[in-house]
Amino acid sequence: MNYVVVDLEWNQAMSSKSSVFNKLPIHLSGEIIEIGAVKLKEDMTPGEEFTIDVKPVYFRRMHYKVKKITGFDKERLAQGIAFADALEQFRQWCGEDVTFITWGNDDQRIMEQNIIIHDLDWDWIAGWINLQLIYNLQTGGDKNQKSLASVMEHFEIEQTRVAHDALGDAYNTALVASRLDMAEGLRLYPDAARILATRMPNYKPPADPTGPDALSHDCFDGFESKAAAFADSRLTQLACPCCGAETKGQKWVNQGDQRYMNIYTCQEHGAYLVRAKFRKCKEDNTWLANKLVYEADEAMQDFYKTKATQARRRGRGHTRRKNRPANKQ
Repeated sequence: MNYVVVDLEWNQAMSSKSSVFNKLPIHLSGEIIEIGAVKLKEDMTPGEEFTIDVKPVYFRRMHYKVKKITGFDKERLAQGIAFADALEQFRQWCGEDVTFITWGNDDQRIMEQNIIIHDLDWDWIAGWINLQLIYNLQTGGDKNQKSLASVMEHFEIEQTRVAHDALGDAYNTALVASRLDMAEGLRLYPDAARILATRMPNYKPPADPTGPDALSHDCFDGFESKAAAFADSRLTQLACPCCGAETKGQKWVNQGDQRYMNIYTCQEHGAYLVRAKFRKCKEDNTWLANKLVYEADEAMQDFYKTKATQARRRGRGHTRRKNRPANKQ
């Protein structure tokens, strides 16, 4: 496996209501303006480096906040190359069977969005590793996010590269990786979210320990709102766990306590229950979503129908009360 630590810098729209969004197939959170990366050697220490500037197509004016943080100006922005060319150069540099290591999940989300809007291939990417989870596993932390700067202080790593520069942040992340037991971290990574959840102050074990095991459990973070999470295909789309075919979902039903559920159906293999559990991160006021997938037996499907019916009744009752005329005096 070829491990590449990657960091991205991206520009933002000047306004959330910008007309540019009408031209895009998805809501673009940020358009990449710089790719920085460092290959990890066999001993998981920093190796070969890569950096390239990208000329944006949609967010062509530098957002003042991005300019302040990154130091990018319009002159440097104009000298970048097209994203498709930059990604191809990056792909050739990465080599085969590449797994990206990032600090947090934002870089994965932005990379995938940019690949989508340019209709490019991402099958060459073998996977993504959020190094924050491995750090938290090995330092007694929980699922709360840590800044890269604070972790460098923890390991007493001297800041020799410019912060908020794609290559600089990738290099510093690679240094953090070199201080961790990466072999053990990668082994435990599939269960990292579950293990870290047990360390949360308000953690409650499952009410029914004899209940069915989830077929899969994924964790996504960094959402500005629950609405933004439900707009993310990683949470709302489901490939059949048996055959990989696209499944069709119904409506998300609110169960209370920041929990939602939905029923997805594969024509060949039947129904699956998908649960979305949300938690708000106090550090940066963003939302974290856990996605759990179960085989949906008749009891689960009946439970979903009951909750969905209750939700519709509450909605109709609210409408009647809202539209009820005031009593005449």
